[in-house]
Amino acid sequence: VMAMMDLLVADLDKEIQESEVEEKNSQEEYEQFMEDSKTKRAQDAKSIADKEGFKADREAELEKSTLEHKSTLKEDMGKAEEIKDLHLECDWLLSNFEARKEARTGEVESLKKAKAVLSGADFSLVQQRSAVRLRGAVSQ
Repeated sequence: VMAMMDLLVADLDKEIQESEVEEKNSQEEYEQFMEDSKTKRAQDAKSIADKEGFKADREAELEKSTLEHKSTLKEDMGKAEEIKDLHLECDWLLSNFEARKEARTGEVESLKKAKAVLSGADFSLVQQRSAVRLRGAVSQ
């Protein structure tokens, strides 16, 4: 009976020793897992911070680009308006060139006659012709 008791005690001691070793190994694995998790959380937090910074930079760049685009559009629209105005002015000048040329010729002739009259010439018998003035006014 005593040998059986000694055998049971030895088996029990062996099982206790195995469970202590197993618990020690499990505790070490748990501590290593917790350390790895802590490192992973720190890396993830840094990654999130970096990505948020990158995102903020891109959003600021987008806002700047949007403002520049709007400014450029306004400038382009202003230049297009200016070109349109110049084109209309040039069209008007081209369409009225002959009338303006005749008006200038008439003015030059009138100035020459006025100069001659002031110099003492007599133009009372000379026939005057009518000239078309700028914008369709007729003078005699």
